[in-house]
Amino acid sequence: MAFKRKFTPKRKFCRFCADKALPLDYKRPDILKDFVTERGKIIARRITGTCAKHQRRLTTEIKRSRQMALMLYTTVHSTDVKKRSI
Repeated sequence: MAFKRKFTPKRKFCRFCADKALPLDYKRPDILKDFVTERGKIIARRITGTCAKHQRRLTTEIKRSRQMALMLYTTVHSTDVKKRSI
């Protein structure tokens, strides 16, 4: 009798722990946008694989970047989306 192998997902790892040279800074929205959905929500660490320490710092840096207008809060704030006139 053959036993089926259970699916084992790929081991997730923290990008910031693996690469110490990768800066976690609000001035780098190109790195931070990987951790935000297109709707503007910050992706959970169980999905991205970041460790708890870096997820807390990542959240703070994303919020700072939004405050400085380097990142958008939502897609509605984009200049591409036009509001409908009444």
